This record gives sequence, C-alpha cells and structure tokens, in this order.
Amino acid sequence: MWVGERVRLRGVEPEDWEAFMRFSGHSGDMRAVDRVYPPRSAAGHREWALARATAATGGDEFTLAVEAGGVVVGRVSTHNADQRAGRFGYGIGIGHEYQRRGYAAEAVGLLLDFMFAERRYHKCEAGVYAFNGPSLALHRKLGFREEGRLRDHEFSAGRHHDMVLFGVLADEWLSPRRS
Repeated sequence: MWVGERVRLRGVEPEDWEAFMRFSGHSGDMRAVDRVYPPRSAAGHREWALARATAATGGDEFTLAVEAGGVVVGRVSTHNADQRAGRFGYGIGIGHEYQRRGYAAEAVGLLLDFMFAERRYHKCEAGVYAFNGPSLALHRKLGFREEGRLRDHEFSAGRHHDMVLFGVLADEWLSPRRS
C-alpha cells in the first residue's frame, strides 16, 4: 500500500532532518508549497523531524517522508481531516533536485488510495497557487477538478496571487483503478 514503482511513503525519521533542511534552503520550493520562511537552524530541523517521528499515530492528519531509491526526496501530509463531512486536505513538496520524475504523482496516488479505500474519506481538497504551473498540471493530470479560485488570496514575491481550489471525490479516484 505504501510502495509504488518509484516511491515509498514512510514515517519521518529523526535522521531525515538533513534532507528537509536542504529542501528548505531553496526559496522557490518553499514559495511553491507554502511561503518563504526565515532560515531555521540545524537544531530546529532536528527538532521538527523528531517531533514528526515521535508523533502519536492513528489519526488522519500526518506527515510522511517520500523516499525514492533509499533517498528522501520530499514529504506529503494530510490536514483538515473531517470524518463527519468525509473530506481532507493534503500538501506535497518534492525537493527541486528531484522534481519532474513522477514522484509527486505517485506519492499523491498512494496517499489517496489509503485515505479513500482505507479511511473512508469521500473527498480530497487541495489549494494551489495560480503561479505554480507544474502543480496545477499535476492536479489536473491526477483527475482533480478545479472547484474555485480565491482572488489575490496569498502574498508572495512582492504581490498577491490567486489560490486555485481543487477537489477529487473517492469514486472519481477509485473507479478508473477498478477496471
């Protein structure tokens, strides 16, 4: 369930801090996923990784390392999991040196398979900055539908940008895989 052809999803380990510190050193990657933060110390990255490595399991909001060929290439996480409504959000970040290799698509697919087929969620939602062309294309390729746009929603690189809202339903995701 957690292993595809290219990637494996696994829990974050304390020693993963160095990979995540390397990713956070690339402001373009930070901006595409969230926002540019001030530099964090090695100790701060160690603390972040340790907190995720020792977090309680069993809930539907978690962070996983994306590994390819034994190397951490990024992370995927869930958030805003609402079992009553049957929806959750997710985010993915692949380090710039590992992008355009299909890692993100496969990691998202593994995550959706789990959340829809094992955890009974009905819908996955994602917000993508309108300037992030590769992420917009990824979501469309995966079958997410554009559900709306929040105008001038985020401020980055000196100006406001739209946030494109995407969603995919469990039956839309799982149906093609049953045939």
